[in-house]
Amino acid sequence: MKPSIFVIEDDPDISRLVRHHLEAAGFAIKVFSTGNTVIAEAERQRPTIFILDIMVPGHDGLDLCRQIRGTQSLAAVPVIFLTAKSSEADRILGLELGADDYIAKPFSPRELVARVKAVLRRFERPLSQSPVKVGEVEIDPSAMTLMVAGKAITTTATEFRLLDYFARHLGRVFTRDQLLDSVWRDTSYVTPRSVDVYVRRIREKIEPDPENPRYLKTVRGAGYRFEAPK
Repeated sequence: MKPSIFVIEDDPDISRLVRHHLEAAGFAIKVFSTGNTVIAEAERQRPTIFILDIMVPGHDGLDLCRQIRGTQSLAAVPVIFLTAKSSEADRILGLELGADDYIAKPFSPRELVARVKAVLRRFERPLSQSPVKVGEVEIDPSAMTLMVAGKAITTTATEFRLLDYFARHLGRVFTRDQLLDSVWRDTSYVTPRSVDVYVRRIREKIEPDPENPRYLKTVRGAGYRFEAPK
């Protein structure tokens, strides 16, 4: 079966453009002009990826992203924003809500297809590796599962891959650029500022007190280090 993409876009010209290029790239596309029925449809037929405009009638794209990340059956599905709201503040807000990428309009259809494929590559299961345990954090890459203090924690694939990379290089300091090269690899569109957003989201999921992290430490002037709590 073809990977399915739910596109939430109220501009018919843009939605036709997106549909044409993504279908030509081998995806099955379902277009919504409002956000009202998206979650219910997605729970009936789970898509491979969501592409959300922010400014759509009904539930807007930001609200939809919150709902997706708060719905257990959909929480791990990748989300890309495709929107005219292009300021850095808008981009950071989108990433903080759990988006995996953020594309500003006007956009190149070829770039859109490339970035959809790049996000999906992050969701391909990694090569078989043994689980790793650091303190109360347990990571199993073969199942793409995260346990913290015995409790299953939902992550996006980008969060999972970044956390897995940190945990397998215990004690090593990474700059933001090094993390981009190692974890994102296949896209030049993610900025170093985005790394900070993902680190903050990981801390919220693994740290007892995210403001005073025990595992994922900031090294001032350098970057980040993952360590076992003392």
